[in-house]
Amino acid sequence: MQKLIRADLFSLEEYAEQRPEFRQRVMLHKKPRRIALGEHLSLCFEDRLTMQYQVQEMLRVERIFEVAGIEEEIAAYNPMIPDGSNWKATLMIEYTDIGERDIALKKLVGIEDQVVLRIGDNAPLACFPDEDIERSREEKTAAVHFMRYELTVADREALAAGAPIIAAVENAEYPIEPFALSAESRGSLMADLALAS
Repeated sequence: MQKLIRADLFSLEEYAEQRPEFRQRVMLHKKPRRIALGEHLSLCFEDRLTMQYQVQEMLRVERIFEVAGIEEEIAAYNPMIPDGSNWKATLMIEYTDIGERDIALKKLVGIEDQVVLRIGDNAPLACFPDEDIERSREEKTAAVHFMRYELTVADREALAAGAPIIAAVENAEYPIEPFALSAESRGSLMADLALAS
């Protein structure tokens, strides 16, 4: 999947005009890409469009219009665009109550290594969480983690043959039994691989 370049972005003025329609399009696009893992975890699969939205929002909020600043934002978000052999996702631990969240973040240390994806009956996909910086400490994990799941040739062949994408959480404090992603979610993630090949 092609990485973002400056020419792909709206200027601040253009984005102010386009934002309501663009935001609505992105939210619809994100819907099947957000996988609920129980009540408090979600895995949000990223792609070029979701990262363009993130960059545009950062430029808007920070009022960044100089070339160096724009390039810096692009460089920060481009690594989250899948490259055709993988899926990239943001893992979010979400609790509305702050006290409850603090307790959960202490119990869920290492959760980023326990969110499992596999294709049909294949072995779990190799997962590489937080490649930019370490987000877990011994006593507490972060509420957000960035994940890369690598697919083998056998995984891609199984997907092409119709195998489901299975998700699970293998954590004693927050176990989620394996379940198949919806057809809509599967189709959206399949498109990531097809676009890159």
